[in-house]
This record gives sequence, structure tokens and C-alpha cells, in this order.
Amino acid sequence: MPTYARADIVFERGQGPYLYATDGRRFLDFAAGVAVNALGHAHPYLVEKLTEQANKLWHTSNLFRVAGQESLGKRLTEVTFADTVFFTNSGAEAWECGAKAVRKYHYESGNPQKNRIITFEQAFHGRTLGAISAAKQEKLIHGFDPLLDGFDQVPFGDLDAVRAAITPATGGICVEPIQGEGGIRAGSVEFLRGLRALCDEHGLLLFLDEIQCGMGRTGKLFAHEWAGITPDVMCVAKGIGGGFPLGACLATERAASGMTAGTHGSTYGGNPLATAVGNAVLDVMLAPGFLDTVQKTSAYARGRLEELIAKHPAMFLELRGQGLMLGLKLGQPVGEVVAKLRANGLLSVPAGDNVVRLLPPLNIGEAEVNEAVAILDRTAQECVG
Repeated sequence: MPTYARADIVFERGQGPYLYATDGRRFLDFAAGVAVNALGHAHPYLVEKLTEQANKLWHTSNLFRVAGQESLGKRLTEVTFADTVFFTNSGAEAWECGAKAVRKYHYESGNPQKNRIITFEQAFHGRTLGAISAAKQEKLIHGFDPLLDGFDQVPFGDLDAVRAAITPATGGICVEPIQGEGGIRAGSVEFLRGLRALCDEHGLLLFLDEIQCGMGRTGKLFAHEWAGITPDVMCVAKGIGGGFPLGACLATERAASGMTAGTHGSTYGGNPLATAVGNAVLDVMLAPGFLDTVQKTSAYARGRLEELIAKHPAMFLELRGQGLMLGLKLGQPVGEVVAKLRANGLLSVPAGDNVVRLLPPLNIGEAEVNEAVAILDRTAQECVG
């Protein structure tokens, strides 16, 4: 179906932070498949582990135990707040699992009326009917009425609005610690801590969407760690599989108490191939020094991008984000700038609020940052002089 406005490029191979097109052009990839290729392209260790598994077993379904799923689930619970994990194929599926877990928890707790979830303006949780009903962005929902009921939306970052929206029917609050599609808008530490406090005060579940901002993207394994809080439920995807389709819904034992046998399922979710790669990604990300290096590289990138803003104030208006989830608010239409950057050899991702997203592989270094900044500089000169 013609649902994508695709660029007229076909890539035939990738190596590290670079992609190579069939016409011979090389691109520095600061899109990373929309924050998916967290370790770049053709990472030797991921290739090794995927090939090793492919030679043994691909798929059995969840009618049987899956060894890789059990090991990956155990490892994720050991390094997060969670006690239990449900594996999916995508972020939208992981989000749907989380939304169901919130409702089912209250139903089984004797409060079936607590079936509404507070969400935020400019949110993005996926493209399912449930996810677009929660986000309510016009570009997502146009033509898809009737939407699913059960979601009450408030402005992002406004604790007073959240407090005012809580009713006896409220069961949870769903938020991205950093909105990606919405324009790389980061929730402050105070905002995230305030949401946790409101949930505790009113008996609600805090449901975090870390599909884009999780898995090392901010320099910690998960973005909420910077605020020193823990959620009750969290959906994860994108970087968790390093390019292989994989998602996960993590929860505390209490929050997932309603998710019993037969209440949810997935044919492919967490199959041997996917979890072999997921375990390999975790091996790399949990290795000593990996996340420290992400923080150092991101600090260097921020410095270089701030210099760029000072040099081209009519082109680059503001730097947003954290870690290697960065956004530049533009003075020129984002679609045109993304196309010009691509023509100059840099891949990026457009976002809301006229922001261009820079989402490179997490294992880049200063040389790649300098190369990207040089392309941004040249593009700004071409756009505004």
C-alpha cells in the first residue's frame, strides 16, 4: 500500500554507522532505522549470534518454552524495576500489552471502573487503533473514527493538568520520558517525579513508553533512571533488537497480576531468533564502560551542535534531547532540510514541531560526530547562507 513517502534510495549494505546505496553513494546514518540500529549495521557480534541461532532453530511458538526468551527475560528483570516480561515483535504491540495490563490490574483488584489512562499531547505510541486513540494526533487519527475510548489527554509537562484530569475512573498515566515523534521534548526530572508521586497518591499505575528513548539511547539503559524513579509498567522496542524485530513489555509482579494464562499472546513474540539477537545486544550494552562512552560521546556532540547553533542561528533555533537522542528545532521546513542533509550524505529523521532528529548508533565516536556536524554546517550554508 502506498502509505510511505519513501526517499528514492535503495541500500544494499551497511557497515557500522554507514549505509551504501545501490548507486554507490555512502551515507552517514544518523537515523539508525529510527533509533533501531543501536549498534550500527552488520555488528560482528550480533551477526555471529544471529547466524549461530539460525543454524539451530528459528521458531517454535509460545506453546513451548523458549530458552533465549527465558534468559533475556531474566536478564532484563535483573537490571530493571521489573519482575516479569512479555515479548512482542514491535513497539506498538509492547504498548498494547502495557495498556491491557493497566486495565486488567484494576479489574482483578476489584476496581473495574478504573479503566481510563491519562496520556499527553504530541505523544506517539504506535499505529494500532489503540495507540492512535491514546495519542490523538490529528495526522494519526484522521479518517479512523470511531476511536477507542478510555484515554484522557493533557499537555505534556503540566503536572497541574494531570492532577486535574484524575477522576475515580483513572487507572494509570502513560508517558514518554522523552517524546520522540513529538519533537524530542524531554520531560523534566521534576515532572517525572511528580507523575510517580501522583500515581502513588491515587493508586494509579505509571506506564512509561521507552520504545525510542530506552536501551541506552540517553546514556543510561532507560531514560527514567535519570529521574531516580521506577514505573509499574514499561514498553520497550527499537534498540532492544539492534535491527531485528523485537519488543517487550516489562512490569512489576503487582502490575502484571491480571495477565494470567490466556489473557494475552503472540505467535512470533520472543522467538529463538529474536531473543538470540536481544541477548547479544544486551551483552554489548551491559559491558563495562559502554554506557559511560555513550554519555561522553553525547556530551561532545552537544558541544559541537551548540557551536553550530551559534554559527547558524537562523537555521538552527534550539538543541533538544538527551544522550544520543538529539533534536534540532529548525528555522527552515524540516522536510526540506532532511532532504538536503540526505543529498549531502547524512541521514536524519523528521519529527513534530519542525524538529530534525539525530539518532545515530550508540557506538559512534568523535570522528562521526565531526563528520555529521560538517554536513549540517554545509547544509545550513546552502539553505540560509
